[in-house]
Amino acid sequence: MIKITAADSWFSKCVRERANWKCEVCKTQYPQNAKGLHCSHFFGRRAYGVRFDPNNAFAHCFGCHRHMGSNPDDFREWVENKIGMENIQLLRERRDDILLAKTMKKSVSEIAKHYRLEWETMMSKRAAGEIGKIEFEIYNVESCHE
Repeated sequence: MIKITAADSWFSKCVRERANWKCEVCKTQYPQNAKGLHCSHFFGRRAYGVRFDPNNAFAHCFGCHRHMGSNPDDFREWVENKIGMENIQLLRERRDDILLAKTMKKSVSEIAKHYRLEWETMMSKRAAGEIGKIEFEIYNVESCHE
C-alpha cells in the first residue's frame, strides 16, 4: 500500500473541490468532504512525476473509480476526451522523468503547502459565490528549486 502524505490529502481536496464535489463520470453530487468521492489518478500514485499533476487526477465516485481502474481502455478513452492526447503525452513524459520523480519525492512538504494554499484560494472563491468547476495551479517544482 502506498503511504498517504499531507501532500496527497491537500491535492485530493483540490481535485474534488475543482469538480465541486461531483463525480466527473456519472455526475453524482456529493456533500463536501464525503468519503464516497475519490481522487482518481490516470497514472497511478507510484508515478511521482505526475502524482500531483491536476491533469492526472479526477474526481470519481467509488463505483466509477472502480470501473475505470478495472477497465483501462475505458479510462484511457475517457481521459483522452477530457484532456486530449497532447496532455496525455505530456503526462507520459513527466511520468518517465526519473529526476523529476526524485525531486518531487523530496518536496512533499512544499507540495502539501502549495496545495493547502490552492485549496484555501478555492474555498475563498466558493465563499464569494463562485460555482461549478474551479481550476487550481499545478505545483511547479522548477520555480521552487532555482
